[in-house]
Amino acid sequence: MKRCIIIGAGEFYEKIWDYEKEDFLIAADGGFEHLRKMGVMPNLLIGDMDSIEQEYTGLEVEVKRLPREKDDTDMLAAIKEGLAQGCKEFIIYGALGGERIDHSIANLQCLLYLHQHGAKGILYGAHDRIELLCDGKIEYPATMKGILSVFAFFGDAKGVTEQGLKYSVQDTTIKMEFPIGISNEFIGKESMIEVKDGMLLVCIHEID
Repeated sequence: MKRCIIIGAGEFYEKIWDYEKEDFLIAADGGFEHLRKMGVMPNLLIGDMDSIEQEYTGLEVEVKRLPREKDDTDMLAAIKEGLAQGCKEFIIYGALGGERIDHSIANLQCLLYLHQHGAKGILYGAHDRIELLCDGKIEYPATMKGILSVFAFFGDAKGVTEQGLKYSVQDTTIKMEFPIGISNEFIGKESMIEVKDGMLLVCIHEID
């Protein structure tokens, strides 16, 4: 099944860009500028166009212009388009950082929206990636590097286990109000995190 690749107007690091022609590529408003600089045209440009620096009309790309006063953010509108295409895997670049922290928070909520609609997403900033883990497990290879943090999301996370990292945790509960899961580290071993009951925001800060 094809992936949906969405690029927003937040921080973007071209080195982590991963796109194949079979993917359904959406530019969410100002994310179009990132694509333009790489010489890549999306399948769809969507948004109220308040962050587009150059003229976009006349290009060979489908455009859906949204009103400035609306309930959905440009990113959520893009996600709905990807779901309508039948996509279940969403890679979202330019989703973190930038001038507006409220947009980053809104994008975190979009991960829950995807989960509730039977899909999964990963948010990327310049050096960070965030995904939502629900009643499940993620395994990492020994080559993984960086700092890993987990946060309870939408309630307490129970049965949390972290193995193969600098700090090990076994079958514990992480509460929403206590950020005890911050700043673990990959140490060159195969590793994994698991939550048996609840949701974790899994954040990886990559170190060059």
